[in-house]
Parts: sequence; structure tokens; C-alpha cells
Amino acid sequence: MPTFAEQQSLFRAYDIRGSRQYFTTDFIQALGHAFAHLYNGLLCPSEDSDSKDSLLTQSLTSLETIIVIGYDVRNGSNAIAQKLADTLAQHGLQIVQLGLVTTPMMVFWAEQYQGHGIIVTASHSAKEILGVKWLVNHQSPSSAEIQLLYHQLTKSNSKNNSVIQANTFKQNTQNTGLSTEDIATAYIEAIAEVFQHIYQPNKSHSNRQNVNRPHSKVTQQPLSKLDFRVVIDCMHGATSAIAQRLFGHFCQDVIMINDIADGNFPSGNPDPTEPHRLTQLQHTVRQHQADIGIAFDGDGDRLMIVDTNGKVVSPDHLLYLLAQVAIAERPDTLYDAASIYDTESISSQRSPQVLFDIKCSHHLPKLLSDLNATPVMSRTGSSFMRQQIQNSDYQIVFAGELSGHFIFNDSRFIVYDDAMYAALRLLHWLATDELVDSKRALTDITESLPAMVSTADHYLPMPTTFGTEYSLVEQLARFCRYLRQLLEATAADSDHHLINTDLLLDCHCSVVEPHLTLKQARVLMPVGTTLSCIDGVRLDFPHGFGVLRQSNTSHHLTARFAGDSIDDLADIQAKFAALCHPFDEELAAKIVAIPAE
Repeated sequence: MPTFAEQQSLFRAYDIRGSRQYFTTDFIQALGHAFAHLYNGLLCPSEDSDSKDSLLTQSLTSLETIIVIGYDVRNGSNAIAQKLADTLAQHGLQIVQLGLVTTPMMVFWAEQYQGHGIIVTASHSAKEILGVKWLVNHQSPSSAEIQLLYHQLTKSNSKNNSVIQANTFKQNTQNTGLSTEDIATAYIEAIAEVFQHIYQPNKSHSNRQNVNRPHSKVTQQPLSKLDFRVVIDCMHGATSAIAQRLFGHFCQDVIMINDIADGNFPSGNPDPTEPHRLTQLQHTVRQHQADIGIAFDGDGDRLMIVDTNGKVVSPDHLLYLLAQVAIAERPDTLYDAASIYDTESISSQRSPQVLFDIKCSHHLPKLLSDLNATPVMSRTGSSFMRQQIQNSDYQIVFAGELSGHFIFNDSRFIVYDDAMYAALRLLHWLATDELVDSKRALTDITESLPAMVSTADHYLPMPTTFGTEYSLVEQLARFCRYLRQLLEATAADSDHHLINTDLLLDCHCSVVEPHLTLKQARVLMPVGTTLSCIDGVRLDFPHGFGVLRQSNTSHHLTARFAGDSIDDLADIQAKFAALCHPFDEELAAKIVAIPAE
């Protein structure tokens, strides 16, 4: 049996993803067998696994286990999805084939059955990259569980032949598909019900139990279409198959660009957060004097927007706007939220929490606090956020990250980063009667928010560390914690007092200059500096912030810096460079050279 050593790098923090050369026929077939073991409850955690309480490792031995399977527009995704479907069906699992869908649509349909689903997608990555995402029991896998799936590939296939032979006669009846029309209609109707519940609550009271149930019919009178001219950029991704119909259902005037599904991505990588990637959208918004421009990534879970003037709204500001929507429209009573899924109780008296990732701006916590929400910083990764939300007892009403993933948690729809749904929530909020003239220009809102100058989320080569078991980021975190403790303990000492290098040795920071004075340390970490090490190293200064962390999806460091002015930004980059210089001079030079957006 192949060892699949080359494929180990495909198994990342959130999903399976990498160069198409590694997606060989043998690997895909073995992956199908591994998924079959997982969904049939044969993939058990190791004794030293820390996932004993995870739903993903519970037994799934039902004879009627149902898996929904879809794929994105990439060349090869369809074939991989079909191979996985066939292999799973041979193991006796019931397969519902969705065809070309967004990742959130796969999640939506998984929710209609048992919460199990697979989609073959590499999201926003370049065309030569392939990938797979999946759900088990309504949950995305943890990093440990993704690695566990890889280890299953290397195990003996001795049981596979007997299992397949025993279930071959079931294959034709176990592998079925839904019509494209049914898939789209149910999804659109479920979203329409959300807005009926929000904006016509009295009329929709009798249908509350049907929220998120696509097979029930909407009996309310439809809401009037929004008086918006909207430009939508699908970037030739999976949203191309449904965006026109979905947004046409809610908006009077929809203009589409790059809406032909094409796995060659002729207009560029399907990533709306790339620098200058929204130039065409900006031009089209200005050309048609549209109210808003909306862009989705390749699998429909990332959102970026352009305002009336054709200006890109920063992800930080978009996160704030969507959080405001979630807070303003959260259910007012226990019945609104709890009765839908028969949850025990939800206290609407508690301050709602808003989750944001460590790369978001220093202004965001205060803006959220001004909404009477509790800001909660999280490590980067939408899958991590979803897991945190599921354990929050509905106290987290919204979560978002700088990369454009946004999640509503109000029991009205799937708890997943659905970019099309998030965009529609924003449009409806902008058009409500409570706002000026029943229609509020994005420009009027965003221009009132604090200005800042920032770098993009920048990738840097991973430095090679010598003579230590700790990575550079870990060494930097230890050094920063040491400096903070030192400065707190020596607040009254002279600026010329030397740092005790014996303590530096204790914190594994022996490469730091032995003649660093307290004055120099106080420049690096001024009074009032806040340190967070939940995901790399983040420092918040009075007039900006910086973060340096290890990427979850590639062998790189990611960095972002922001300041209230260009001088503040330069000062913060200089501080980070000085902190990194003792560990890696080349990295320090690259940090200083990162340009402002």
C-alpha cells in the first residue's frame, strides 16, 4: 500500500489543500476509504489524542448515514468529488450529490440531513491548487483530527475489499443526486425566511418552527425588493451558479461581472482580499453609479465590498458593520432564538460578544464596545471561530476575521461563514426604515469610522532557527513576555540600568544583546503596551498595533501593522523589527520594508 508521504503536506490546519500533482488516483481512492472509516465510526482517536470530547470522534454507525457531496469550479474538482462519492457509496454510506455549489451551500444541505458533508474545493487559492473540506456531525475538523485522517491513509486496506464487496449491490441506490433547481430553490427560500422573521415578525410567527427547513414552503407575503443597484463580482468561482438568481430575488437592479464559472480563473486568483484584486469591481460601481459592489472568493465563504464611491471598505470596517447588524437584529426574546432548535435557554440580558481575529485593527475593540458588545479576540481561522461559537451558549452573536470570513450566530441560518448571506444581511440593514432616508450610503458610515494606515496581511519567508527547539515566533513571544515582566518589576529604576542577562537565558532569549538597557526596553515596549500571544505575537500600542504569527495554511510568517498615521505605522514596524533583529536580521529588514496599503 502506498505510504502517501508526499501527500502529508496537504493536510493543513483547516482542510486538505495543495498542488494538483499530489491528488493522484491512488490518493483520492485512499482518501475515500479514510472518509468511509470516519463516517462509519471506524476512525478512533489515539490514546494520546486530546479530542475525547469531540463530536467528530464519536461513533457514527447508523445504517442510514447520509453524506452530501459537492465541488467547486476548479478543473478536476468534479472528478475528485465523483470518485469520493463512489468510494463512500461502496462502503454502504448514502450519498447525496449536490454538484457545483459554494461551501456554505454544502453546509446548508448537510444541515438538512445529519450534518455530514464533503466539498472538493481549494477556496481562494490559485487554479493549480486543489483541496477538500468536510463536516462531521455539523462540525469542521480540528487540526488534530485532520492529522488523524492522514494517518488513516497509511493503515492497511485489508478490510476495504470485504466491505466493498458486501455493499456493492447497494451502490446504485445509495448514490443519488438532487436537481440543480431544488438545490438552489431551497437555499434561497431559507434565506428569504430569515428576512421574513426579522422584518415581518408578527406575520411569520406561525412559521418559526420552519426556519432553516428548506422543504417547507414560505407562506408569508414576500418583502418588497430592495431599492439598490448592486454590482457583484463572482471571480468566476462557485457563486457564479447562483448569485444572479439569489440577489435578483432581493434587489431591484443586479449587475454581474466575472459570473461565468471557469476553473482557469481568467481574471486572476479568486481571492477578493488580494491587493488591487477589486479594481474591476470599483470601476464598474463608479461606471454604473451603483450603491454597492460585492465580491466573493472561489467557494463563497469570503466577502469584500466596495462603497458608492468605488472605495474598498476595509475588512476591519466591514466586520464592524456586520457586527452592528447582528447586534441590532438579534432576537429580543428567548422564543426567537431558543425555540427553533429547542435549546435550553438564551439570556438576552447578557452583553453580546463579538469575536474577531488577532489580525484586526486596534480600533475595533473600542468600536464594538461602543455598541454595548463585549469584544473577544480570537486566534486566526474561521474553523477555530466556529468551534468557539458552538461552545458559547449563544453569547457570541457574531464572529469575523480580517480575511473576509463572517459568521452570524442567531439561530436564523447556518452558523457558517456564508459570504452571500452576510452581504444580504448588510443590504437589508442598510435599507431599513430606521436609517436615514430608508437607504444609507456606505460612504456616510465608513467615513465616520476612525482612520488608520495599515499594511496588507503580508507573507514573509519562515526563518531557519539554529540551536534552539523553539520557533522564531515562540522565541519572540518569550522575549516579549520577559520584557513586559521586567519593565513592570523595574518601573522605578534608572533608564541606564542593564537588563539581567541571566534571566534572558532562563527564557531562552540568549541571543539578545547583553547590553540592552531599560531605556531601550521601554522604547520597544512603552507604557500601556498590551501583549497577546494567543496566536503568534501581537502588540497593541497607544496609536496602533502589530502582529507576527505563523501561517496556518503555508510555511510562512504572516505580518500586519497599522497606525493612526503613516508615522505611527513606521514606528510600530521599527519596534517589531528591533524585537526580531536579535533572532533574524533578514526578517527585521523585511518587516521594515513592508509597504503601507
